[in-house]
Amino acid sequence: MDLCVTIKGVSFLLQTGMGILGNTVVLLAYAQLIYAEPKLLPVDMILCHLAFANLMLLLTRCVPQTMSVFGLRDLLGDPGCKVVIYAYRIGRALSVCVTCMLSVFQAVTLAPAGPRLSRLKPALPSLVLPTSAGLWLLNMAVCVAAPLFSMAPRNGTAPAFTLNLGFCHVDFRDNLSYVINGVAVSVRDFAFVALMLGSSGYILLLLLHRHSRRVRGIRRSQGGGAETRAAKTVITLVVLYAVFFGIDNAIWIYMLTVAKVSPVVADMRVFFSSCYASLSPYFIISSNKKVKAK
Repeated sequence: MDLCVTIKGVSFLLQTGMGILGNTVVLLAYAQLIYAEPKLLPVDMILCHLAFANLMLLLTRCVPQTMSVFGLRDLLGDPGCKVVIYAYRIGRALSVCVTCMLSVFQAVTLAPAGPRLSRLKPALPSLVLPTSAGLWLLNMAVCVAAPLFSMAPRNGTAPAFTLNLGFCHVDFRDNLSYVINGVAVSVRDFAFVALMLGSSGYILLLLLHRHSRRVRGIRRSQGGGAETRAAKTVITLVVLYAVFFGIDNAIWIYMLTVAKVSPVVADMRVFFSSCYASLSPYFIISSNKKVKAK
């Protein structure tokens, strides 16, 4: 095994191990909280959902990728590839959607109460589960085409317009299918990221306004400290996602311009697109007193 392959394998192994450990800790902490406190705050329910989506992404993408890098071949047959790629696509989509949901819910929570928000705010806890279920159904429908193009690796060189994932191939067969798939995924992701950034910008403005009031000596309302900590966590997660989303999509746009993608380029995209799933639980643990206490 040459040095390049070793470095790549160790990088994926560390990323996968850290991510699975971090997200599992977050889920176990919230499981204990649910046992002790039957009613979680909306932000805690969404963070729990985010940890599950990230864990799903890591198990279906980074684990087989790591095994493939270390030379384990023929991990999955055609049915296995279809299931794993479909689950990965859903997990990746949920990661961006749930982060967006977290940002929007927190923006509504912090927004000054008006005629409409005064009715919406008390209903937020009851909207978390229906919204989460809606995101699952939406992404299961959007990603339903993924199994059609997924197959176990064949002997010989991968044909044009095929993503060689190492453990599976995603064969789009022609340029039109390749580009349509890429554009559809990018449009969905950019829409949710734009909404995420907009709501996070609004949260940041609210925090700056509250800070200016504190500087002038105006007392904060009760519970403002907890809301501020939650808002800072949300902004940190959104910035973290936006950074890796930018790198991921820069590589993805390049991949759409070439007929045959180098395995090195595909591996780079997998690594950067999975960084958020690996790092975000540690930001949640460090900033959430409830999780840290567990």
